[in-house]
Amino acid sequence: MPAKQKQWRFAPKTGSFASPPAVEVSCFWLYRWFFEDYPSNMRGERTGSASDVTQGEFVGGQRLFSRYTLIKILGKGGMGIVWLAHDEELERQVALKFLPDLIMHDAAVLSDLKRETRRCLELTHKNIVRIYDFVHDERSGCISMEYVDGDTLSNLRCDKERKVFEPAELTDWMSQLCDALDYAHNYAHIIHRDLKPANLMVNQRGELKVSDFGIARSLGDSMSVITMAGGRSGTLSYMSPQQLEGERGTHLDDIYSLGASVYELLTSKPPFYVGNIDHQIREKIPPSLTERRKEFEIEAEPIPAAWEEWVAACLAKDPGRRPQAVTEIAHRLQMPSREARLQSVRPSFQQSKKRVLALALASLCLLALGGWYFGIFKSAHAKVAAFTGVSTAIPQKSIAVLPFENLSANQENAFFADGVQDEILTDLAKIADLRVISRTSVIQYRSNAARNLREIGKALGVAYLLEGSVQRADNRVRVNAQLVDARTDAHLWAQTYDRDLADVFAIQTEIAKSIAGQLQAKLSPREEGALDKKPTNDLAAYDLYLKALEIERNRASTIGSGGVEGAKREVDLLNQAVARDPAFVPALCKLAQTHLYLYWVNADHTPARLDLAKKSLDAATRLQPDAGEVHLARAILYYWGARDYAPALAELAVARPSLPNDAGVLFFTGMIERRQGKWDDSTRDLEQLLALDPRNIVLVSELAASYIMLRQYDAAARTVDSALAWKPLDFSLWLIRASIDMAWKADLSRWKDVVAGEAAKTADPNDLINARLDLALKERDYHAAEEALSAHGGAEFDDNGFFTPREWNRGIVARGLGDESRAKAAFLAARERAAAAVRGRSEDGKALMVVAQIDAALGRKEDAIREGERAVELLPIAKDAVIGDALLSRLAGIYTQTGEADRAFNLLEQVTKIPFGVTYGSLKLDEVWDPLRSDARFEKIVASLAPKM
Repeated sequence: MPAKQKQWRFAPKTGSFASPPAVEVSCFWLYRWFFEDYPSNMRGERTGSASDVTQGEFVGGQRLFSRYTLIKILGKGGMGIVWLAHDEELERQVALKFLPDLIMHDAAVLSDLKRETRRCLELTHKNIVRIYDFVHDERSGCISMEYVDGDTLSNLRCDKERKVFEPAELTDWMSQLCDALDYAHNYAHIIHRDLKPANLMVNQRGELKVSDFGIARSLGDSMSVITMAGGRSGTLSYMSPQQLEGERGTHLDDIYSLGASVYELLTSKPPFYVGNIDHQIREKIPPSLTERRKEFEIEAEPIPAAWEEWVAACLAKDPGRRPQAVTEIAHRLQMPSREARLQSVRPSFQQSKKRVLALALASLCLLALGGWYFGIFKSAHAKVAAFTGVSTAIPQKSIAVLPFENLSANQENAFFADGVQDEILTDLAKIADLRVISRTSVIQYRSNAARNLREIGKALGVAYLLEGSVQRADNRVRVNAQLVDARTDAHLWAQTYDRDLADVFAIQTEIAKSIAGQLQAKLSPREEGALDKKPTNDLAAYDLYLKALEIERNRASTIGSGGVEGAKREVDLLNQAVARDPAFVPALCKLAQTHLYLYWVNADHTPARLDLAKKSLDAATRLQPDAGEVHLARAILYYWGARDYAPALAELAVARPSLPNDAGVLFFTGMIERRQGKWDDSTRDLEQLLALDPRNIVLVSELAASYIMLRQYDAAARTVDSALAWKPLDFSLWLIRASIDMAWKADLSRWKDVVAGEAAKTADPNDLINARLDLALKERDYHAAEEALSAHGGAEFDDNGFFTPREWNRGIVARGLGDESRAKAAFLAARERAAAAVRGRSEDGKALMVVAQIDAALGRKEDAIREGERAVELLPIAKDAVIGDALLSRLAGIYTQTGEADRAFNLLEQVTKIPFGVTYGSLKLDEVWDPLRSDARFEKIVASLAPKM
């Protein structure tokens, strides 16, 4: 959606998706207007006559609403008219569906429809017909939507000789449909309510598009804004029994309609099509697919049992007996995944009609042999192998761009050599037909030492490697590049470019295109255009940008301290770059992201910092509203800036086609899913991302963190161990590994080894001190804790995102040493600082929880409980499943410390069963639980979390 149509929802107040008020408008004609005319009546030979209900008589070439030029009529029906038009403002073809006069003259209905339409502007999925805008004036109005050059499955079925599809012909389309519905149900929280073959389109590339999501309601709304008489909505033959009764709609109604639609596509008729259909849907069981075919004398092979079973399951009267998610249907049939389809080259629309049977039969043979194996992302078994170090098949069109050697006399130009390599990598990553390893995984190969290319290829899981060197002198640059087959060490291509410095962008583009040609990658016109686009014409601005990227690369290669100071230096460099070239879109997007990083990690969690990010993004949007980098930055703005997950995921979905190999798109998708509590989806996405970014230490740590939160400690240990195999002296990785043993088994032996071992020599001083302090407190060694605390140079401690004043730890140590007077003074000083932070961030639940914990330590029972409970209200699990879980655990600690044992046990019963709740190690070792240790209820809870031997 164009950025100017998008309203920035600043600091949302609720923890769930916003839903419009429940208003019932019993207007059957309104339902018919939206659902009957486009796309089911697209083909002129099948349309009816125009109706008088459409305002005005339009002609081709006419310009409407100051932006749309009408081209031709796509469909006419009893309740409206659909035109193909050209959107002059955004330079694209659209379908315009005009509103009947009855709607235009009813202000209340018009307002309701506008609200519902706006909700669907964020529904962005490649298999869903996109709604772009709602426009109107005093005379007429219409909805602007994506134009699909193709036909419906309903019409395509009628074109077939026997008037039915075979299951093999539908496999790929049904997989795409499941993807679309999964996105709508679980990401956008919207249900369709009128799924049928006439609303399933296939474009000229053979891609399925689901239409008419335009007035679907939000999951959880008590009633649709637009309903049929009696509260029903949908087309009768495809409606579930619950829809017939006018019950509150759920995604299970869509699953019923999916089954009814497939039933028709395979047999030529829906399950019930004559007589008292209402009664039959409620009471009767339809014949099997094979029986219905025999009834209609359709000569064909029997329907496979798997298809019979899942269609029958979808048509169950009881919604609890239906598949509970469309992903369950896809899993039952082992349908091809979305990632696998992205890798394949789809046949044209006309070809697909002729060849789909042969292709699908081949796919069924594969299924019979034991299942699908897909290239870009691996199957579940292979994904696990990707992070445990087990060898997997290497995709043919896969490449890693290794850091280029700096041959310049001035070694300060090393950032420029890295920048050339990075831009070539970025260009290649825009090509969907390639699998390109992310920059964070290749940075470790920067060393000028001799490279074992075969080993590097195996480690990164690629078939090809690109090496090179850069020499910069005055206004000249020489770039040498060579392509190597990592499996054989064979040199396939090499080229040297010696040109003016101003031609560096052309050199990078030429290299990327040459590599794409060598790998026989197919470039779309959009990808060609993206490669030819120069980021800036100002080389000085480009230098500043590359220096900022160098800092970011170093920041991304560690999970310890130091990120904040590096980010602040990035901001300074990027500000200088955009001051020189205000049209430098990549720099503007990177600047917005860096501001958001500082906001998210609480380094500067202020409205002013958020506004700086928004201003940078607004500037980039005005220049290139459709750029993938812009959509990615906006997704981060919604996520880090407001925890507004639905539009963030929508922006990521829009960004993905332009950035098919960008690790950030999948990374942030996984992170957002984790915040939503979609733990399985998040973990799957992070596992898949390791295929693109196998040596990204931040990714490894986040995946391990997810496993720890889910108490899947064995998987967490394997993940970290695999990373330590290639980064054996990384202190932060070792500390994560030690924390796994602590949480899992209450075992501190590895922790002791880490803080005293070789890896400690590489640690940031404050990180090492933090680790020693935590260890000392868990062992109740308060003298060692005091020694560590006195050596710490910071004013605050970062406790998993909860920033606590150093005086807090001073108070804990003093109390442990029996000095209550010194402890109270330290706690009072800590509270003063923590309260000041809350005054600046009144909606920050984490900051308020820190104050609550300090008040509990001071004996201020009522204040502590009130503040702790308020912190949970500010950031509930529904709004943030990660921090929300942590806040509940801390509230249980406050109840414990204030003598509210019963409330503490009630909450502990909950948090021991949710991700990121308390762990076995915490209950065994942390002093906050000491007041409960003599209670049998505590022992029972601890035993429930004990490791299973």
